[in-house]
Amino acid sequence: MKNNIEKYTYRIEWSEEDNAHIARCLEFSSLAAHGTTPDEALRQIAFVVKETVDWLEEENSPIPQPFGTKKYRGHLTLRVPSEKHRELVIRSAEEGVSVNQFILSRL
Repeated sequence: MKNNIEKYTYRIEWSEEDNAHIARCLEFSSLAAHGTTPDEALRQIAFVVKETVDWLEEENSPIPQPFGTKKYRGHLTLRVPSEKHRELVIRSAEEGVSVNQFILSRL
């Protein structure tokens, strides 16, 4: 798993409140690190992720797979109230497309 540290999904944003760049790893939603520059924040979160993965390995706990290495089927199951379903059917019919096409066009 150690080789996958660089394959995780990282995001960096500025925090005015913290006066720092905050880096997160999306596969580990509870982890965050900060730095005075985006590069420093990225180095810090990569270190935290590596330490977390090492700890999870030691504990024989599951380790999240990087989003970029997962295979996705392209199916999404969504439950909506019956009135919303009816509205979607009507709106898609008005546009002459399937409900799936209509919803996809809105995403």
